[in-house]
Amino acid sequence: MTTTTPAFPGGTILGYPRIGRRRELKRALESHWRDAIDDAAFHEAARANRLADLQRLVALGLRADDASIPVEGAHYDHVLDATLTFGAVPARLRGRLPSGLAGEWLLARGAGDDVPLEMTKWLDSNYHYLVPELDAASNFSLADTRIVDRFVEAGAAGVHARPVVVGPATYLALAKGTGVRPLDLAERLVPAYAALAAALAAAGATWIQLDEPALVADHEDATLAELQDVARAGIEAARAAGLRVLLHVGHGDAAGRVEPLADAVDALAVDLVRGTAPETDGVQLVAGVVHGRNVWRTDLDAALEALRALAERGPVSVGTSTTLLHVPHDLDAEAALEPRLRSWLAFADQKVAEVATLAAALAGDVDEAAFGAARAAIDDRRAAPGVHDGAVRERLAALPADARTRSPYDDRAAQQRAALELPPLPTTTIGSFPQTGDIRSARARNARGELDDAGYAEVLRDEVRRVVALQEELGLDVLVHGEPERNDMVQYFAEHFDGFAPTQHGWVQSYGSRATRPSILWGDVARPEAFTVEWIAFAQSLTDRPVKGMLTGPVTILAWSFVRDDQPLGETADQVALALADEIADLEAAGIRIVQVDEPALRELLPLRREARPAYLDWSVGAFRLATAAAAPATQIHTHLCYSEFNTVVDAIDGLDADVTSIEAARSKMEVVDALAGHGFGRGIGPGVYDIHSPRVPAREELDELLSIATGAISDELLWVNPDCGLKTRGYAETVESLGNLVEAARRARAAVAVA
Repeated sequence: MTTTTPAFPGGTILGYPRIGRRRELKRALESHWRDAIDDAAFHEAARANRLADLQRLVALGLRADDASIPVEGAHYDHVLDATLTFGAVPARLRGRLPSGLAGEWLLARGAGDDVPLEMTKWLDSNYHYLVPELDAASNFSLADTRIVDRFVEAGAAGVHARPVVVGPATYLALAKGTGVRPLDLAERLVPAYAALAAALAAAGATWIQLDEPALVADHEDATLAELQDVARAGIEAARAAGLRVLLHVGHGDAAGRVEPLADAVDALAVDLVRGTAPETDGVQLVAGVVHGRNVWRTDLDAALEALRALAERGPVSVGTSTTLLHVPHDLDAEAALEPRLRSWLAFADQKVAEVATLAAALAGDVDEAAFGAARAAIDDRRAAPGVHDGAVRERLAALPADARTRSPYDDRAAQQRAALELPPLPTTTIGSFPQTGDIRSARARNARGELDDAGYAEVLRDEVRRVVALQEELGLDVLVHGEPERNDMVQYFAEHFDGFAPTQHGWVQSYGSRATRPSILWGDVARPEAFTVEWIAFAQSLTDRPVKGMLTGPVTILAWSFVRDDQPLGETADQVALALADEIADLEAAGIRIVQVDEPALRELLPLRREARPAYLDWSVGAFRLATAAAAPATQIHTHLCYSEFNTVVDAIDGLDADVTSIEAARSKMEVVDALAGHGFGRGIGPGVYDIHSPRVPAREELDELLSIATGAISDELLWVNPDCGLKTRGYAETVESLGNLVEAARRARAAVAVA
């Protein structure tokens, strides 16, 4: 096989979806976890998935012989891959972490008394990574050769690939340290990168992609200069081993951030969708003009014009703005999408083709048919019915000045206490209960026409009856209906709102085997009729205890959809907020006294740069308040936030003005509690005590410890007891045992605070 020349290829991508075109990797993971396949069978399934992706990328126009194709292929998470590669074992597991897949799954999912690594959002995306757990004794080495092995595997399949690894600055910036600042461990970590680079060079690699998106973000405990120094050390280590380095700094504006590194790299990949080109004349620039995180078709004319302008300054290749991990595989799988809408879109495979088309055009070979089709689709989208709805826009324009303001909290709290009569430290769950195989089967049979709507509705009602009875038996104070009718907490709303279109196969990895199907928000948003009331009211009819109405908030609906890019996000959020306000009014009319408006993505969309955050928090908090402000004072409004670092946005959480906020806290050992207490947070708060993203059942001592931390910082008049998140992905056996432990822990905590 011919290997690469020194010049960087004319077109490339920075990563590709790894979950599988039909979620093959997801199925292999879950089969292995339930012992349906052994280690060898899992590795073969993962290998087949990686090789299928390589073959597809070659078929789509990327060359097999010039390092155009990146190879990463993590089983669970690319940050976890770096942790395993460099032997960064947490102190609590040193000397006893199992080898192979057992150790990988222990870090990812936990087992027995061993909790998994904390999980949080990758920058400002909905992808979750496993946070490295470092301490003063952490040492690093080339402990695992998976990155080398996957490069060799690709070569055996005829592809001279470009290995990808998280760079040292980003790895340390996104880690957590005990007794040490992670960035201070750089001198120990960089030699492990040197060892990896040497092993790759020995295996025949010519390029390595170091992903350093931390360089475009502001950090609380690391300066830009420090990050640049660590990134440079990693680059120099790779180059000393004989590799050429592509430095990838997507996810934001790199201008003013990467110029000091220009002399150290062989090529620089930057996000030109969300940023501008840095002043690095003469450096090979991989211009990210194809959007890696949204699904709208690229304006090829504008992109080519930008590329030609950049080519006057120095060598330019065409690239994606980020890895394509954040978009679905293939638009061609979406036969049910309305053809007009389909013509406006590009999924991962179509984006690869766009890169190839632009690379050829930059070299002088313009595909007039491709450019004409893109031009026509973009023009058609601007003029299509529904993109602009006069009634929606008039309603927003007519909002009164107090449209985002509720009555004072103390007044509301008094009315809510009288109406609800809850005990101290009330217990509840976040919303969803396990989606059983029977429910999924009934949904699929209904979609195929094998089960009529009446029969399907009865299956769902039976599940609601089961969930309500179970919660009463367990002794929970505020109940939920379990959400059996909902396939996904955002897609369900998209299916009932104007301006949205769901997909059939548009799966995007969220973490591990968990994938979501973001819907496409293409037009102005409105709610034609009530759609949650029937199910919540039915559940409430089965019990005297309060049942929460469950809604997904405007920011989360935007964050977990592919959102229109032709107007400010704040305007779109307000449209969604008014649709939700209509649903809240109908829930209240049906007698529902508690409504939860989930905003787990509030922190996720926080801009990576400090100067942009106030404007974001203004419109995001404002949208939530617009959705909830019209609720009666006696209606208790809850919200829920999870799996992000929330300490930096406590002011915004307070600004939501929710009566009760539940928040992820179990894996981080109640880390957010001190920030809330220090802020003087004065409304109901439920820091999660049960980590639902692990199959572990939390032990009595673990729950007691977490509640002790919470009761030590939060008034018992304000404290709620709940899991971290919804229970949809869990099994019933572990759910029942865990919730039983949670209720008993709450009772013990009540007794403790009563005698304190």
